[in-house]
Amino acid sequence: MAQNLQERIVAALGTVQSARAGTDVLRAEMVRDLAISTEGKVRLTVLLTPQDDASIVRDVRQAIERVAGVTDVRVDVKDATERARGGATPPAGSMSSGRALPVMDTTPRAQPRGSVPSPVAYPRLGRIIAVSSGKGGVGKSTVCVNLAVALAREGAKVGILDADIYGPNIPRMMGVMEAPRVVDERIIPLEAHGVKVMSLGFIIERDQPAIWRGPIVMKIITQFLGDVEWGDLDYLFVDMPPGTGDAQLSLVQATQVHGAIIVTTPQEVAVGDALRGAKMFQRVGVPVLGIVENMSWLECPHCGKPTALFGSGGGDRLAKELELPLLGQIPISPNVTQGGDTGAPIVLADPQSGAARELGKIAAAIAAAAPAGAASSA
Repeated sequence: MAQNLQERIVAALGTVQSARAGTDVLRAEMVRDLAISTEGKVRLTVLLTPQDDASIVRDVRQAIERVAGVTDVRVDVKDATERARGGATPPAGSMSSGRALPVMDTTPRAQPRGSVPSPVAYPRLGRIIAVSSGKGGVGKSTVCVNLAVALAREGAKVGILDADIYGPNIPRMMGVMEAPRVVDERIIPLEAHGVKVMSLGFIIERDQPAIWRGPIVMKIITQFLGDVEWGDLDYLFVDMPPGTGDAQLSLVQATQVHGAIIVTTPQEVAVGDALRGAKMFQRVGVPVLGIVENMSWLECPHCGKPTALFGSGGGDRLAKELELPLLGQIPISPNVTQGGDTGAPIVLADPQSGAARELGKIAAAIAAAAPAGAASSA
């Protein structure tokens, strides 16, 4: 029985064609680590190059799901260039229902070797604002979510693109976790709190690591910009991964970024990393709108006295060194953390709190520094 099921799965995979290779995915050697359990659970790895249409992952999954006897399918996606260099793919383990990458690129976006892609303008996306940090754990995604929701509350049309592909936390923070629909080869973003949201976290499994190099990162970001039905936005906030790596470079190569916000905490180790992040954006021609200092102090709930748990003054010193405005200092609040875990941003859950008021002030400063109308016309 197991052998017959395997034969049927192999036959099904033989019907899935690769436009790049001009043959099926098996002959193109795009399928690896095929594992089938006696209960009909299937797990496999699909290897993608930058020239592949990423929707082939969906085609592979659907072809296997149609095979009689298959009860569950999980498809892991890996960078084919990493495999070619000797990188190992994870062994087949426990199975769960994988979600195929619903990205509908109709033509490969391959660039000649050594060339740099020209940025593409997306005027319907309005002002594209990157929210970045030099290191993890400083509350960058929390700041991004609350700024987006705060501007949406004021009537702006706002979207969030979660470009933190290594740790996509925006879905949980916004309280949306389902897979997006695809209509006429366009991805329909999810919506929460008046903000449109697109994230890799909607697509891959929660426990699936994103082991991807630069070309695949570039492809994902480019397709999330161009193949998602964002509609007409005033602002698109892009939540970047920490540091100055592939995602940051991919974004500025893919489109015009109208501004960056650097999030730090007061201690010097965070400020030093944030300095490098700000310098990176400046060197690639992206204006840094200002510095946001998060976790600035803990306010005593009884007497109101602030306690600087992580030192003080780091954000202000960084802003002065870079000759940039300090957009705001956000106090520590347990409600901020709780809201991030439950999908209730603090600007909605507790709008009169010190953190919410400061975030609202920062959002207003961003709107003043990057007026929506200048970039939102079609």
